[in-house]
Amino acid sequence: METSLVAAVRFGGVNIWSHDHDKALTLATAVPKRRLKTQMFVSKMTLNQSSLFGQVDDLQDLTFIERPIRRSLKTAEEIEKLTVDEDLNDIERAVYLLSSGQDVQRASVIINLPNLVRQNPAETFRRVVPKVREVLHVAGADMQLAAAGSFLTLLQDDIVLIQTHTHSILQIVLLNLDHRDTVVSNAWLETLLSAIDALPKETIRQEILSPLVSKAQLSQSLQARLASCRILGKVACKFESPIVKKDLLPLVRSLCQDVEYEVRSCMCRQLENIARGIGLDHTKAAVLPELVELARDEGSTVRLAAFDTIINLLEMFDSDDRTRVIFPLVKTFCEKCFKADEAVLASLSFQYGKLCHGLSASFTEEQHLWFLEFYKKLCVLGLQHENGHSDNQVYPLELESKYALVRRNCAYNFPAMVLFADPNHFLTELYPTFSSLCHDPEITVRRTMAEGFHEIVKLLGPNVHFIHKELVVLLQDDSLEVLDALLSHLQETLELATSRGEGPGPESKLIVPELVPALAAAEQKAALSLRWRVHERLLQRYACLPRVVSADQIYFRFLQRMFAIVTTNNVLPVQREAARTLCMFLRYNRKQEQRQEIIGKVLQELAQGRSYWNRLRYLDLCEIAMELFSKAYFCKHFLIQALELVNDPVANVRYKLCHMLPQLRSTIRLPADKHLLQQLEFCVRKLLCREKDKDVVATVRKYHKRHERDLLDQKKEKEETLLLEMEQLERQQSEAKLTSEKHTEKKRRDSKTGLSGTKGLSGSTSGATLSTSSGKELRKAKLARSRSLSSHPTTPKMANPDKTLKVKDSGSCPGKGKNLLPMNADEALRSHHFSVAAASSVLSPTPSASSMPVLIRSNTTNTLVDHPHQHQHRSSTLDHRSTNGSKDTQSRKLSIQRKSNSFGMQSGRE
Repeated sequence: METSLVAAVRFGGVNIWSHDHDKALTLATAVPKRRLKTQMFVSKMTLNQSSLFGQVDDLQDLTFIERPIRRSLKTAEEIEKLTVDEDLNDIERAVYLLSSGQDVQRASVIINLPNLVRQNPAETFRRVVPKVREVLHVAGADMQLAAAGSFLTLLQDDIVLIQTHTHSILQIVLLNLDHRDTVVSNAWLETLLSAIDALPKETIRQEILSPLVSKAQLSQSLQARLASCRILGKVACKFESPIVKKDLLPLVRSLCQDVEYEVRSCMCRQLENIARGIGLDHTKAAVLPELVELARDEGSTVRLAAFDTIINLLEMFDSDDRTRVIFPLVKTFCEKCFKADEAVLASLSFQYGKLCHGLSASFTEEQHLWFLEFYKKLCVLGLQHENGHSDNQVYPLELESKYALVRRNCAYNFPAMVLFADPNHFLTELYPTFSSLCHDPEITVRRTMAEGFHEIVKLLGPNVHFIHKELVVLLQDDSLEVLDALLSHLQETLELATSRGEGPGPESKLIVPELVPALAAAEQKAALSLRWRVHERLLQRYACLPRVVSADQIYFRFLQRMFAIVTTNNVLPVQREAARTLCMFLRYNRKQEQRQEIIGKVLQELAQGRSYWNRLRYLDLCEIAMELFSKAYFCKHFLIQALELVNDPVANVRYKLCHMLPQLRSTIRLPADKHLLQQLEFCVRKLLCREKDKDVVATVRKYHKRHERDLLDQKKEKEETLLLEMEQLERQQSEAKLTSEKHTEKKRRDSKTGLSGTKGLSGSTSGATLSTSSGKELRKAKLARSRSLSSHPTTPKMANPDKTLKVKDSGSCPGKGKNLLPMNADEALRSHHFSVAAASSVLSPTPSASSMPVLIRSNTTNTLVDHPHQHQHRSSTLDHRSTNGSKDTQSRKLSIQRKSNSFGMQSGRE
């Protein structure tokens, strides 16, 4: 179903009317309307719109060409053709699609071939791969490229056993090497070259080398011979030297003498692999003669390939070969290229540094000087005549571009040539050339010099002052590309350029004339450009200035500029980088007065600035200051002003402050900064109570919850520590109690043994002695028991000295008076213990009320066994407590009294 649409374009919107449905769709406007009149847009035009989009008359005549719009992408017949039976398995579906499917379906099967091999390799190679081979005969370039990638995956990823299915795969690859499309044949060649690394030697010998002999013949196509050259270079590293010399070297010689210069050039570039395959012993006899002959070839590309191969094989030639063969050959090549072959000069100039270093050990003084002079000629090629006069000749644009490329390559090799000429001879040998390259009219040449400037500075060492002038020149270059290239290693360059090599102190720094103005001018130039990333990188590199120039120079030349960037620049990354650089200046400023002034200006212009944008930058500066300064310094100079922004009228400022609360909290050190913590918590409570912005509230609540979790975690940690301490205390008390009881029992047994063995003493004397000693031991035991109860807190109602004294005074037996003093001391100690235990509920949980009488009962029972007077006193105390109690308390008292009477009767009998 197709619908014809007519469209008309008007300024401010695009109106499309449908004749069938009478619907209008307005584009480039936010409000859809029905049948909007174009005059509405024209009448509402403003001058700004007109200037922005151009003249209205130029747009009124534009119309869209009527074209049919199809409702569906595929017809029913096409969908039917693309439909496949769902009952078919993967192998059957692949065979069906390869046989009768469309190209897109066949390509899908070929791309999915590695997965099919993983799932069912036997059936895939038996049924699918033959179909793929048939399809590739008539396939297009896209399908051929997809097949090359799939077969490379099969050969490299060890999906199949190489011995089983490699033959069928390699047959397909080798068959398509001769494809008429060069792109396709190169793709299959790359597949074969990549697969050679994964193939075993025997497979390479049988499947690749055997057909290679026929493909390298002159009767084969140029494409086949070029492929043979690359295959020979690849397989040479897979076999031993005798095999390479016997089987491959004849083919190599044949291809080096091919009638086509493309074949000779390609084979020449593979001679490096051939030489490494046959080894050092045979390279001189077999490879070097071929290289010498190819270096004198009539084709420039062949000579260039021979030159590159010679440079790559320099380490394989001995000193005698370098002196007698290589040097004359290279010299002749250079002279010939300089006079007649500008195209080869580009490659020669790029390899020149490597060539000089490779041959420098074998050079005589005269040869060394010749190569150095030839390099100087290359550096001014296209700028002046050999006699030194200015070259006013106008070169063709193409030739001028080639000369500029040669000079750029010379600039690339300049650090290597400094090493070749000896840095101590830099001023006499290379400084004029260096200065010429730094002032070259081509931007690319100056940019290349700027990129390698730090390497030259390293090589010169103490003679670095020779190039101070050129450093200033590059910093003041008109092109921002040159400055950008210099920024990559600007910090290293400045530090080395200003160092005397005597230490890191300021007294060891060299004063570079015009360096500070050049740095300031470079920043101004970057700021005025639209490339804000260059400006950002420049400010980042300026953080090293405290190690390069004096503090006064920074204070008077750069500090105010950093403030201006932070407060007025429109690019946020640039502002933040300026704030970081400002903090670096403050961090390494040694004058206290200047530091205080800088801090005061930061607080005045940023923290208390009229623009909320400046106050946001103050918070950014606080984040940087927390990284660079100590916690104490930050809290002293920055924290209070940051917390005061909780009252800022702009929600964005409060929102950022809330995000920084965890970082601000981490800078507070307790207990020294307790007042700062209180102020921060006050700000949080204030935000929780008064804040109306939902984003700020959500952020501060998130922080508050996190803070509460931290407090809860600290409380848990304290509780765990207390539990460990209580466990240790209880263990010590139980051990002390056990030791005391053992000691008491031992003394009791000793006293009984002494009483039965004593003769001539009266019964009363022995009884008094026994009661006295036993009373002392029992009092000690009672004292130990009272101390053992320190881990069981109780209520202070247990101790009442007045009532206890009354009960003691009402005793009827005057003979018991000598036990009153120990009794009073024991009760006082126990009452004090109970009152302290009840007050300190943190150390141990308070037991239930029902457990307390059990402790008293057991204690009373153990005490009254040998001391009836004390039993009567404690029973009277319990009677007094139970008068105001419930019926349960009275029944408990009666039971205690019965027990005490029974114990009293027993003690009386004893």
